[in-house]
Amino acid sequence: MINEQQSGKMWSGRFREPLDAEFENWQRSIGFDWRLLDEEIAASKAHASALRAAKILTNDETTELRAALDAIAAEHASQAGKALVRDHATAEDIHHFVELKLVERVGSLGLKLHTGRSRNEQIATDLRLYVREQISLVQNALAAWANALVEQARAAGDSVMPSYTHLQRAEPVLVAHWLLAYVEMILRDAARLGDCSARLNFCPLGSGAVAGATLALDRTIAARELGFTAPTANSIDATSDRDFILEYLQTLTFVGLHLSRFAEEITLFATAEFGFITLPEAFSTGSSAMPQKKNPDLTELIRAKVGRIHGAAEAVTLQLKGLPLAYNKDLQETQEQAFSVSFVPRMLSLVARFITALQFNRERMSEAAQSGCLNAMAAATYLVHKGVPFRTAHEKIGHAVRYAIENGVELDALTLDELRQFGEEFEDDFFAAVTLTATLDCHNVTGGTARVRVKEALAATLKKIDALIQEVAHAGS
Repeated sequence: MINEQQSGKMWSGRFREPLDAEFENWQRSIGFDWRLLDEEIAASKAHASALRAAKILTNDETTELRAALDAIAAEHASQAGKALVRDHATAEDIHHFVELKLVERVGSLGLKLHTGRSRNEQIATDLRLYVREQISLVQNALAAWANALVEQARAAGDSVMPSYTHLQRAEPVLVAHWLLAYVEMILRDAARLGDCSARLNFCPLGSGAVAGATLALDRTIAARELGFTAPTANSIDATSDRDFILEYLQTLTFVGLHLSRFAEEITLFATAEFGFITLPEAFSTGSSAMPQKKNPDLTELIRAKVGRIHGAAEAVTLQLKGLPLAYNKDLQETQEQAFSVSFVPRMLSLVARFITALQFNRERMSEAAQSGCLNAMAAATYLVHKGVPFRTAHEKIGHAVRYAIENGVELDALTLDELRQFGEEFEDDFFAAVTLTATLDCHNVTGGTARVRVKEALAATLKKIDALIQEVAHAGS
């Protein structure tokens, strides 16, 4: 005799005793996997197409089911509708929810759709579709961040700033050169995400619970309809694989790392001690106690939120560690980690708008770039061109720098007679070799801060960003 408390569940036939009420509520995933409604609808429609080709469904049945699935998606597209999915009283998960809604609309035909498939393959498919879409969103947001940096770089022109090693002033660089350093990081992040998307883009539908579908389904039908490259190659792996979630999260840790490094520099450069940047008021807040304060809340929150990304990646690593093949309920926990980083595209969008509103205090940056003997490397290079071995040149300029500091002047303020006490190689042309522009332009190599090289880099970077945008658009079409 069927237990009435179990009726309506997707697995009720095997059981006599009811679930513990608290356990039943605790193990349900509808509270978070409701986010997969659109993916579940798309995968269910694709499965219906495969069932029609296998002659399990008629053309009319397929049309009716697909129309009902579209109606369910439309009904719950609003925020209120999404809440109804999340708070559904009886659905165990998003798959159960869609089945219940189908039965409400088309009766027993709704039960027919589950023929030849398992929830194990359904969730594996839904998650791949979800992560693939999230990757596209992040890549587009990365492109917007990169474009904002490039626009600031173009506006900066020949403005200079000090570069740093060990947080000590090192050499003058173009502001544009510093900004483009972050664009290079962004482009690597986007490429890593593209690699991840390509690896996950295989369709688990037709894998069954573990051993493959028991019907002779043409798996290429669903794969093609859903935009996958091909069906997955092994049913055991397909139903238990969550590598793609881990890889996605680990790739996002690079995005977070670069966001946090940028946020840290902006926070530092906006202090009175540096004074390189004026924070935009639209992205700052004040103090409830100190009227003069303007706080860099956006960059501080970025640094904090990045920790959530790293935490999610570590959690999935531990959730997958030691799991036997194939599907285990543990895998349900990986979903929440994937959903927990959905804030990343929005955060990137805010960063792009923040950068557009940033104001650089160019005079202050230029002054900093011309103090502290930052042309010492150019001075040593001058001696190298005079035939002095670099190690010897380094030592001679080091002595000259110490002398300049002790006398409270810059290296280029020393007289020729003063310089010659450190080496006979110094001549009148030394002073032209250590001007600010000469110091920049002596770095005339690919990837260097010479003005001509940075101009070339700007043009090349714009092409790379355009290629990224086109690649993402093509992947989503």
